[in-house]
Amino acid sequence: MASETLTIGTIGDGFMQPRFFEEALQKRLGERPVTYKNMILDWPLKVQSTKRDPVLPVAEFVGRPEHYFEFLSDVDILVTHLAPVTSDSLSHAPKLKIIAVSRGGPVNIEMPAARERGVTVINTPGRNASAVAEFTVASLLAETRNLIRGHLSVASGEFKRDFYHFDHTGPELCELTVGIVGYGDIGTRVARLLRPFGCRILVSDPFKQLTDEDRAAGIEKVELDDLLRSADVVTLHPRVTPETKGMIGRARIEMMKPGSYIVNTTRGQVLDYAALYDALVSGHLKGAALDTFDPEPPPADLPLLKLPNVTLSPHIAGASRYSIIKAADMIAEDIGRILDGQPPLYPTK
Repeated sequence: MASETLTIGTIGDGFMQPRFFEEALQKRLGERPVTYKNMILDWPLKVQSTKRDPVLPVAEFVGRPEHYFEFLSDVDILVTHLAPVTSDSLSHAPKLKIIAVSRGGPVNIEMPAARERGVTVINTPGRNASAVAEFTVASLLAETRNLIRGHLSVASGEFKRDFYHFDHTGPELCELTVGIVGYGDIGTRVARLLRPFGCRILVSDPFKQLTDEDRAAGIEKVELDDLLRSADVVTLHPRVTPETKGMIGRARIEMMKPGSYIVNTTRGQVLDYAALYDALVSGHLKGAALDTFDPEPPPADLPLLKLPNVTLSPHIAGASRYSIIKAADMIAEDIGRILDGQPPLYPTK
């Protein structure tokens, strides 16, 4: 594989565009003989990804496996964002040795089949962690300080001064206790961004320990229920697992501090949106900032979308230009390492 001409195929889309991956690979692989081919999917503008299909052992993908059989037939290395790869896909890809997935987890790859075939799968953990963390803080500020509501007031020609009335003004971050649920790549960055604002920071994550730097900065690790009772703002960042699906349900929303806020930039499955709606209508929660929903897109007539105390965005927290460049560089480095006989930095088990 080191001396022969390799065929690297990239299945990209309107976000993860193939040119970035080809440029990064050309830079990393140098004079190694490579032929590039690509396919660009009509995502996100024209098609939606499939979250789950009971027939297929993959998730969050675009198209059907058979749509890509011909493309896979001659590739040695596949770079993909949303194309599904199943055991049937692999049977149509006799030369395939490496699959690189430009996302935090290879949920669109049938991993047991890849392992059985001896195909190495790599991915890009943390490629959009900074983007999501920044968006989380921006969403928090937008909701607490009436940014979107103020914009709509001016754009409509009203120039409402209600938001300068004490009853409608929001808090400053230095007043708040922020609870971060999930302290991985994103949660740790959210904490780092919040520290200069002077807020108290609580974290809950059974799999992560605080560092000396965290403790020196005053960050406290607590149990989830204690965090919910104490925080003025709860921001959600756990991975979706059987344990985290629905983890913030009605009972836990009810135990949240009266007048608090919730921010969700992780997957919608972790939060009970019907219970959230009731808490926002009753005034138990003062507001919410939501980037993700379940299902997506949410029904246009969903009552939650019509509330005045929510800030909404269409699942774009991870959409930054830098996250694409970072993913391309991570993939190029790992492909280069594998071809050089070295272990990848981001292997998928």
